[in-house]
Amino acid sequence: MDVQQRSLTGDARSLPVDALEQLRRQAVAAVESGLSQTRVASLLGVSRKAVGAWVRAYQSGGESAFRPRPRGRRTGERLALSVPQQDRVVSVLTAGPPEHAGLPWLLWTRRAVSELISREFGVVLAGTTIDQYLLRWEAISRTGVFTRWSGCGPGTLLVAWTHPSPPAGGALHALVAVSHRGTLHFLAADRPFTPAALTAFRERLRLQFCRDVRLVAPEWPDGCPALV
Repeated sequence: MDVQQRSLTGDARSLPVDALEQLRRQAVAAVESGLSQTRVASLLGVSRKAVGAWVRAYQSGGESAFRPRPRGRRTGERLALSVPQQDRVVSVLTAGPPEHAGLPWLLWTRRAVSELISREFGVVLAGTTIDQYLLRWEAISRTGVFTRWSGCGPGTLLVAWTHPSPPAGGALHALVAVSHRGTLHFLAADRPFTPAALTAFRERLRLQFCRDVRLVAPEWPDGCPALV
């Protein structure tokens, strides 16, 4: 199609890859034939800035400049923490309760994890972002016990024994308790929890809430010691 017969509206970036490549070729050919960038932009229905960028890219890179690069970011590129940083956080979580890391809590919470990350890397993350990492590591999930947060009444905690999968790999374990308000308390370890560890987890929950709490474990892995 001749460039003078074509008019486009909207953002050219929304075009299919092949159509965008053809558009770039037409724009550069039109400019090289003597038309101004402003005129070409008007004919094609794109911005003059876009036409100028395509021309400069062609002049510096040749034919390869016509083919659009893959859109979007690579997997993990949006993450605030790099893979080594995530591994560092997981290693601290599995080393023991927060006091082992010098933090003033009996159990790991969103706030405790956020303060750990802030101290280690100078990055401040919101609780929702902490949840995204816990989901990414499979410490919590969108299925199973955690879909029933709303059914957990006051004074009751839903508890699950999960198996996180950190970036570095390895078989990990986590005890995760969720209140009816969605507050999260957990411990993590690199080996299965013993009956003594489960008892300690219950005691830490009681002390953390400053009262007795009722624990409900709707799902529990086979072959693991019981929580209640």
